[in-house]
Amino acid sequence: MSEVTYILDRVEQGDPQAAGELLPLVYEELRKLAAARLAQQAPGQTLQATALVHEAYLRLTGGVRDKWQDRAHFFRAAADAMRCILIDNARRKSRWKRGGHLERVELEGLESAAETPPDTLLVVHEALERFEAEDAVKAELVRLRFFIGLTNAEAAKVLGLSEPTVKRYWDFARAWLLREIRLIAAGG
Repeated sequence: MSEVTYILDRVEQGDPQAAGELLPLVYEELRKLAAARLAQQAPGQTLQATALVHEAYLRLTGGVRDKWQDRAHFFRAAADAMRCILIDNARRKSRWKRGGHLERVELEGLESAAETPPDTLLVVHEALERFEAEDAVKAELVRLRFFIGLTNAEAAKVLGLSEPTVKRYWDFARAWLLREIRLIAAGG
């Protein structure tokens, strides 16, 4: 059992000191992932990598928690928490700056949520929710690649799949999402 898995187990058992021990072990890795994605955004971005990691960490360790089985499960939960934070931030910006109007978008060239405009991010999120109902594993891959910025190799490790399989899944997921985004933009 890895040190992270051991501490996660202690967190689940209610050990108040375990959460404090977990942060130093996972913080740098989470921050690097968040920083890499947010660095690609236009200047003036209000969401910083440190804030994204801290908010995700608070969501993961505070209140009601899922039982994390291992390190990979924890990082999948972190990816989901970061996705929710980015979506909430995009919704806030969309309401505040653009009155909540969605625009037609293209998925080609979009590799991460960090470089995606808020309106586009909301459309991708809606399409991803539909995709999850169709194929949960590929939707999880999209969350790991698009929202947290993992590479194919990193996502393969988290999902327990081979790298070629992850590449095929990623190609399929992008094509599916592009089709779905076009339907959403057309009012469907």
